[in-house]
Amino acid sequence: METENMHYGADAFSFQLAESLRKTETFPETILWNTLKNKQFLGLKFRRQHAINRFVVDFYCHKYKLVIEVDGSVHDNEDVKIRDKERECELESYGLKIIRFSNKDITHNLQTVLIKIEQFVNENKITEEF
Repeated sequence: METENMHYGADAFSFQLAESLRKTETFPETILWNTLKNKQFLGLKFRRQHAINRFVVDFYCHKYKLVIEVDGSVHDNEDVKIRDKERECELESYGLKIIRFSNKDITHNLQTVLIKIEQFVNENKITEEF
């Protein structure tokens, strides 16, 4: 697996921001991270608060080029929705796929969230080369 490309040209500021965000994660992020970390979920390596170019994404699985975003109520604001869409378009231009969940999805329906992530993985299955 190519790891040198997983940051898509992120600069020092993005890495510092990612480190800071890891120290101040939200409760829903902690819940999801406790399931994704250490290859516990489907044996996949996920990273949290991962720098990608000028952005920091909540969770990232490089194998599937999958970004998982956890959105609080601020993402209901129209201005934020517009910025989120622009951000998604830029991330998608790198070949990344984005799945969004609300804080409520994670705190109240974690199993459904995990099923949706697993469905994505199954629909985008990568065959291992030996």
